[in-house]
Amino acid sequence: MGLRVVFILLIMIEALFATKIKDITNVVGVRDNQLIGYGLVVGLSGAGDGSSSEFTRQAISSMLQSVNVKVNSSKVKSKNVAAVVVTAKLPAFSRHGDRLDIEVSSIGDAKSILGGTLVMTPLKAVDGEVYALAQGSINKGFSPGGKNSRKATVAKIFDGALVEREVAYDINSKSMIRLSLKKSDFTVATKIQKRLNSNFGQGVATAIDSRTIELRRPVNLSMVEFLAHVNETNIQHSGANKVVIDQRTGTVVAGLNIAVEPVIVSHGDLTLKIMPASSLPKSDANNYQYGDETSISVNNNIIRMKEGEVTVANIARVLQKLGAKPADIITVMQTIKRAGGINAELEII
Repeated sequence: MGLRVVFILLIMIEALFATKIKDITNVVGVRDNQLIGYGLVVGLSGAGDGSSSEFTRQAISSMLQSVNVKVNSSKVKSKNVAAVVVTAKLPAFSRHGDRLDIEVSSIGDAKSILGGTLVMTPLKAVDGEVYALAQGSINKGFSPGGKNSRKATVAKIFDGALVEREVAYDINSKSMIRLSLKKSDFTVATKIQKRLNSNFGQGVATAIDSRTIELRRPVNLSMVEFLAHVNETNIQHSGANKVVIDQRTGTVVAGLNIAVEPVIVSHGDLTLKIMPASSLPKSDANNYQYGDETSISVNNNIIRMKEGEVTVANIARVLQKLGAKPADIITVMQTIKRAGGINAELEII
């Protein structure tokens, strides 16, 4: 009975830290393609580009000439039109007639592009070929903040473009292909190699470097079938600890168990002390019993935490409660990281 329990626990632990290969790798050569186009948004009721935007006048003249209406660009005075850049991503394996989401951004002095209509705009890739055509209405719901938002000159149109040209990907006829780890790691590359060779036979997978694994298709599978099995294969991978801080709001996103080691940080008028409670004088410890506890002191405001509770998330929460500004929280976290008090990657967005 005891062995059975241990076996079940081992399975549960492996499942807890298991990650599918498709979540941490990309297939080399299979990727999105960036598209861009220059177009016009019409029907803006005076909120469009002013008469000083020469490129807008030229674009209006060119558009009218395409429908057999000849107008000298210097005679164009309309403020109901805005020149825009249209961008989109063309996913791998997109087919003729598929729809893409697009983003429309004003490049002139228009006050707003909301409520207007984007007229047909060719979207090109880096090779200069047209891969999609964009057109559609820009409703208020497509731009955050509504009509008076500062972002009223940027909007999204969902399903706003149609794919006109396909990017050729010849996957099924290949006998070899490569996976690329999203984050370079010798250990993970080796784990993938061992697991795939165990599942499909020796020589199927070869880790070339810390990021690249070369795959040889088994003779009994097509490349599509092989990649489907590879993508669903699990390996033990817990991922690296990471702390993300939004510098505008001070929001901190971190794992629950990213510990903060004892440290003292002084930043301007803010002093943060993280140390075992037993190391403080009794007067500072507010007569709490000593034990496996840590004292968090911010400008002499003392908070006690039990062992295991001194984490990045809790420290950030304490700083916010005591009125620390987002800039102060970021500086404190960066200083603690540099001092070796946080064993995780710190990213500021």
